[in-house]
Amino acid sequence: MLPRDTIDTTVLPPGERFGMWLDLVARTSAPLRIRSEHSDDFAARADFIALGPIQLVQYEYPSLDATRTRKLVRQSDPEFYILALTTGGIGTSSQDGRRSEILAGEFTFYDGSRPHDVCHHATEPERAQATSIITLIPHAALPLPPQRMAALYGGRMSGSEGIGALLAQFLLQVTGHPEQYHAADASRLGTVGLDLATTMLGRHLVAEDAVPTEVRRRALLTQVQSYIHRHLGDATLDPQVVADAHHISVRSLHRLFEGEDTTVASYIRDLRLARCRRDLTDPALRNQPVQTVAARWGFPHKAHFSRAFKAAYGTTPQEHRDSGSDLARIVNRRASTVNSLPAD
Repeated sequence: MLPRDTIDTTVLPPGERFGMWLDLVARTSAPLRIRSEHSDDFAARADFIALGPIQLVQYEYPSLDATRTRKLVRQSDPEFYILALTTGGIGTSSQDGRRSEILAGEFTFYDGSRPHDVCHHATEPERAQATSIITLIPHAALPLPPQRMAALYGGRMSGSEGIGALLAQFLLQVTGHPEQYHAADASRLGTVGLDLATTMLGRHLVAEDAVPTEVRRRALLTQVQSYIHRHLGDATLDPQVVADAHHISVRSLHRLFEGEDTTVASYIRDLRLARCRRDLTDPALRNQPVQTVAARWGFPHKAHFSRAFKAAYGTTPQEHRDSGSDLARIVNRRASTVNSLPAD
């Protein structure tokens, strides 16, 4: 599981919760001046996940207004950018004279080394919480021209289309399910997140050429792989379809996979076979014909599926399903034996 540090104010009585939150904010590398209409009972939570070059913070609170003044900047300059995804509620972000209203599913971007104002309120103050996922990116880690970044401060960017949607999905997945990853995955996940953020910011700068070639390649590869995962059940999915969906040539798509020790077609086939292999031993799908399982994952022809499955796993699909059933019966029989023994 990815290491995660959590601050939860509800461990304290209502009257002490806002003070706990203020203390947390005061101890961060970029302290803020905080105000809230819910200071008498500030039920809030913050989850911190370090991912190599970046850090993610998932916030949940009733509402707040925050200001980073020039004095606070002079007292502590963290030298990082803040990319915030609003996941619930509505907010405003302002920096360097630019102010934007941010809705759920949108990003905003600002520099922690400059004064800024952030407001974030639940849309139903009496019943809901305002929620967000913050990505902290060190200045030195973002491979974009620093003098160009001010054009994005206080602005809004979509988290529902293109690279923005992929980045939003990545952030929601990692913060929502840290148990699905190993601690050793943190650095690699951080690189993926940074690549996606860099590419999204570069496109909004209309300066994609400023994004390093390798960063663009990795971000596009992540986008392509995500597309393939979402469309595995489409029997027409092939390199040409994938290339067309991303407005690149098939040749460019093949070059994209050169460093992955697999071809595009093999990547698609192996994922499909892995899904079939998993479903064939799923007790909940036991009554579904083998070919129904195969067709669900893009294998419409029975003979082709059987050949591909046996070539990959050394057994036929039906034999694999039967072996899974035999194992389940053995496990259940042992469990029944243990449960039938008299208690001590």
